[in-house]
Amino acid sequence: MEFFDHLALGAEVALQPHNLFFCLIGALVGTLIGVLPGIGPVATLSILLPLTFHLEPTSALIMLAGIYYGAQYGGSTTAILVNLPGEASSVITCIDGYEMAKQGRAGAALAIAALGSLFAGIVATILLMLFAPPLASIALQFGPAEYFSLMLLGLATAIVLSQGSLLRAFAMVLMGLLLGTIGTDATTGAQRLTFGMIELSDGIDFVPVAVGLFAIPEIIRNLEFPEARSVVNTKITSILPTREDLARSWKAVLRGTGIGSLLGILPGSGALISSFAAYVAEKRFSKTPDRFGKGAIEGVAAPEAANNASAQMSFVPLLTLGIPGSATLAVMAGAMTMQGIRPGPEVMTTRPDLFWGLIVSMFVGNLMLVIINLPLIGIWVSMLKVPYRLLYLVILVMCCVGVFTVNSSPFDLVLLCIFSLLGIGLRKWKFEMAPLILAFILGPLIEEHLRRAMLISNGDPSVFVTRPISLVFLVLIVALIGAVALPQIRKRRDEAVAE
Repeated sequence: MEFFDHLALGAEVALQPHNLFFCLIGALVGTLIGVLPGIGPVATLSILLPLTFHLEPTSALIMLAGIYYGAQYGGSTTAILVNLPGEASSVITCIDGYEMAKQGRAGAALAIAALGSLFAGIVATILLMLFAPPLASIALQFGPAEYFSLMLLGLATAIVLSQGSLLRAFAMVLMGLLLGTIGTDATTGAQRLTFGMIELSDGIDFVPVAVGLFAIPEIIRNLEFPEARSVVNTKITSILPTREDLARSWKAVLRGTGIGSLLGILPGSGALISSFAAYVAEKRFSKTPDRFGKGAIEGVAAPEAANNASAQMSFVPLLTLGIPGSATLAVMAGAMTMQGIRPGPEVMTTRPDLFWGLIVSMFVGNLMLVIINLPLIGIWVSMLKVPYRLLYLVILVMCCVGVFTVNSSPFDLVLLCIFSLLGIGLRKWKFEMAPLILAFILGPLIEEHLRRAMLISNGDPSVFVTRPISLVFLVLIVALIGAVALPQIRKRRDEAVAE
């Protein structure tokens, strides 16, 4: 009965006119950035962070969440029609989706992608509703030692599941932790790494870091490569899939939903890995694997279901444990912090209206996305004809204005320039940004819980291994690192990353 009371509270919040409006805005913007290659949800959320500072917290998070999972929908449109993924997780959809479009079956591919994403989004949201409350109640029993070990596990998982070199991912984590220490020590009042600059005494604000590392390098990267967009000219006469399409797709959607839901909970995995894993699994399950790459509809259904399920389930560690599972969720954690809300299990007890309103809004948002995507395909395709050289100036101005308006500080623009140059250089050298931003968010929390645990134990470090839950997390960290160190597993991981 309590569950239905919470659901009713969420519906009451999510169905308020202004929250429905922001949900629609999030879905529209998410679809748009998914359709337009070269922007991406992380950069967009970073740019819009200053705007959310002036919104009510629930409305702000509903809009940001809509942008996140909306991008998973929009990315499939360009992947199928243009062979150009608008969002990273739609890369796999290009393989069979574009082949179907060339065969005159773009409508069926788009319909299966939308329906598969809708089903996966609804199932993942239901799982989020079922698993988040008990997990949050368990997390409320955690002490400083458990939280310290859990956050270390989150960083270790982000390193292991990163898409590049393990050594480089580890270096990014160290850099993020180092950046997180800049400012005034809350315990001793000492200045750390401020170099005598008053502007750094309160630490580095999250907004210039996020915009500098994600938005500006993304603009530069897209300006470097010439645009090659060949939209399929086949007229989409029908978006209704055939009975054979449905028969081939439903099992793929179920498997993709399961894989995406499972991997979405893991910090650092993300929708890209989920869609790739779902495609590989579908190819192995198929009795005719030679069809894949030639227009197999299962190759569209599975990854699209997986990436949307992963996007929804990635809210579990953020809302229940306070650990952002990806760079996108790290930006959302930053938005919550800016609103004075600390991500974690306390959200459910102190702000149940926000927690349940956000979850119910995901049902509404997923329905909105199907309505938005299928009828407006023609409009989205026409927008692809806008040259990026005309778009980037608007995006660049929005970045600078957004960063400045948070604190009205010119120094934030200096930080934006510094982190933009850093981000461009790190991308050139094939370093991944997600571990850095995760470490930047979690670093101060790790330090805080470490100090609390040591104070409670009178300086005895054995507290981390004598408490059972903390010990389990530490054992998992050692197991993860040990497994990746094995030559056979490391070889398979490198092959998967290369593919």
